[in-house]
Amino acid sequence: MLAYIIRRLFYAIPILIGVNVLTFTLFFVVNSPDDMARVHLGVKRVTPAAIEKWKVERGYDKPLLINDNSSGRGVVTDTIFFDKSVKLFAFDFGRSDQGRDIGYDIRSRMWPSLAIALPVFLFGLVAYITFALLMAFFRATYVDFWGVVLCVAMMSISGLFYIIGGQYLVGKLWNLVPISGYDTGYDAIKFLVLPVLIGVIAGVGANARWYRTIFLEEINKDYVRTARAKGLSELRVLFRHVLHNAMIPILTGVVVVIPLLFMGSLITEAFFGIPGLGSYTIDAINSQDFAVVRAMVFLGSVLYIIGLILTDISYTLVDPRVRLE
Repeated sequence: MLAYIIRRLFYAIPILIGVNVLTFTLFFVVNSPDDMARVHLGVKRVTPAAIEKWKVERGYDKPLLINDNSSGRGVVTDTIFFDKSVKLFAFDFGRSDQGRDIGYDIRSRMWPSLAIALPVFLFGLVAYITFALLMAFFRATYVDFWGVVLCVAMMSISGLFYIIGGQYLVGKLWNLVPISGYDTGYDAIKFLVLPVLIGVIAGVGANARWYRTIFLEEINKDYVRTARAKGLSELRVLFRHVLHNAMIPILTGVVVVIPLLFMGSLITEAFFGIPGLGSYTIDAINSQDFAVVRAMVFLGSVLYIIGLILTDISYTLVDPRVRLE
């Protein structure tokens, strides 16, 4: 197991290097530091002196890859590529174009993101699997039929509808919880109830229908018929056999999502005014803060690779037929 994890980590290095090089190319070759300065300062009436000052203040005045004016290691290290890209591998995100410490912002903003994403993930997983098992238990009946109709209808509705409708109905019309905002400690609960509830409801359609398909595929297999022939009840067959053997496709979608919970939800945090990583990314894009965007792209790549590794490891825990060779 340890050798497998180490091997997968080594496989991840070329992927991260590729993502890093591609991001660097997009930000500094296709879009040069001079272009960044013009976008930040304003295209009209910007002087070369102002552009140069902006580049010096943010470390964009150095050569891209090779610094011929330096000697020794400085030829490579005293460059934009080393400062803005290579240091990301040590999780040294540097400072934003606004002068803030990106690492500090990420550490402080990840907790509001987790406060929303983690309950949505846990409560949603229980709700989706329970609803899917209910439709599978009453398969080919009116419960199954109308359950599928409800799932398709909910899938067809935009997520923005749930957010705006929930804010109007629960927050404004019934005045049960605040529409937006955030607080620390136990006071944050009243701000999190509505986003969590909307997040769970918005995912019912797609997730429950997908889990139902997985369960129905397992129900038609030979081991299920054997279990029924031995006299096991339908509920025991569903929860003891079908659910257990359906864990691999479920884990494929579930475990990959876990690391991405740290990244937050762009739309939810923006609409509810939650100071998480999702709104942090949106604010960086709106303010043309290229350093923050680069850091978030790299962090997202790292978390996604971790999710893939966790997925492969979890396969061996739920299915002994899967071996790590």
